[in-house]
Amino acid sequence: MFVCSCFGVTEQQVREHAAAGACTPRQIASASGAGTDCGSCVRRIQGILGRGCPRREAPGAVVAPVSSAGPSPESVIPGLPAVAPARPLPVAA
Repeated sequence: MFVCSCFGVTEQQVREHAAAGACTPRQIASASGAGTDCGSCVRRIQGILGRGCPRREAPGAVVAPVSSAGPSPESVIPGLPAVAPARPLPVAA
């Protein structure tokens, strides 16, 4: 069955791309073009993908817990050094 009429992408093709690692509609669009023209198939693609790919951690990566203020840079990209918060620039008088 066709999922994307604009590019002739079938449900089977979406599943094949998902099996190859495309976990989001944007990744499916990059792989097949589906969802990049009229966009009416994006919800169908989301339904096929379900919850997407399971979260995969790099071997040996240590993921910091997420605080109530949001994820730390280390939890988003393992191995990324901590960065000090930006300070406002002084305003010339």
